[in-house]
Amino acid sequence: MNVQPKKHTSNNQYFVPQPSVWPISLCASIILFFIGAANWLHYHWFGPYLLYLGLLCILGAMCAWFTNVIRENKASNYNTQVGYSFRWGMIWFIFSEVLFFASFFGALFYTRAFSVPELSGAIRPLTHILLWPDFTGGWPLLHNPDNRQFLGANSVGNIWRIPALNTLLLLSSGVTLTIAHWGLCLKRRAVLICGLFFTILLGATFLGCQASEYYAAYQQHGLTLNAGSYGSLFFLLTGFHGAHVTIGSTMLIVMLIRSIQGDFSPENHFAFSATAWYWHFVDVVWLMLFIFFYWI
Repeated sequence: MNVQPKKHTSNNQYFVPQPSVWPISLCASIILFFIGAANWLHYHWFGPYLLYLGLLCILGAMCAWFTNVIRENKASNYNTQVGYSFRWGMIWFIFSEVLFFASFFGALFYTRAFSVPELSGAIRPLTHILLWPDFTGGWPLLHNPDNRQFLGANSVGNIWRIPALNTLLLLSSGVTLTIAHWGLCLKRRAVLICGLFFTILLGATFLGCQASEYYAAYQQHGLTLNAGSYGSLFFLLTGFHGAHVTIGSTMLIVMLIRSIQGDFSPENHFAFSATAWYWHFVDVVWLMLFIFFYWI
C-alpha cells in the first residue's frame, strides 16, 4: 500500500518514503521470468507463457515503482542527502552489473585459455590421447570434442560487417548522449531532445542488426544454442548485452518524454545522469565483447 508521503522542506531531514509493494513484486516477477526461460530451454510447453507473464509483470512493476519515484521528486520531497543515496545506489547497481558480465567473460577466458587447449593436448597430451584423440582445438570452436552429440557451427559471420557496424553504432550513441547532456547543462532544450532522439535511434538500429545477426547464425552458419561451448557463449554474452541495450533504450525513451515535458534542469537531472551512466557502461561492455569475442 502506498501512502502519499509527507512533504519535508528541511534540507537536513532525510526523506523516507512509505513502504512500497513494488520492490518485492519486481523480485517475484524476475524469478517468474527466469523460471519460464529455464523451462522454455527444456522444451516444456508452459515455459514461454511463464516467461512472457514474468516480462509483463517486470514492466508493470518498474513502471509503477518509477512513477512513484518521479512523483516524489516533483513534489520536492528530496534533498541533498537523498541525492547522494540515489547516486550511491546507481553506482552499486552498475558495480553489480560489472560483476554480472565479469562472470561471463570469465567463462569465455577459461574456455579459450584452459578448456580447449587441455582437450586438444596443448597442456597435457595424455588427456588428449585418452579422451579426444581426434579433437583439434581452435577459436572460434567449430568442431567440438564430440561433434556427434553437439554439432558445432559450420562457419561464423564476418566480424567486419554486423559486429563492426554495431560497434560503430554504440560508440556513436555514446557521443550523441554526451551531446544531449551538454545541451541539458547549457539549457539548450533542442540539443537535448535531438541528442536523445538520435541515441534512441542508434540503439534501436543496433538491436535490429543484432536480430539480423541471430537470424544468419541460425539459418546460414548453424550457430545455435546447441552448437557447443562457442554457441553457448555467443548467445549468453551477446544475448544478455542485447537485453541491457533494450533496457537502456527504454530508459532513454522515458528520458526523452520527460525532457519534452521539461522535467529536468541543469541543477536537477539525476534520472538523466543515471541513464547516461548505464548507457556508457553498456557501450564499454560491447567494446570488450567485440575485442575479446569477435576479434581476438
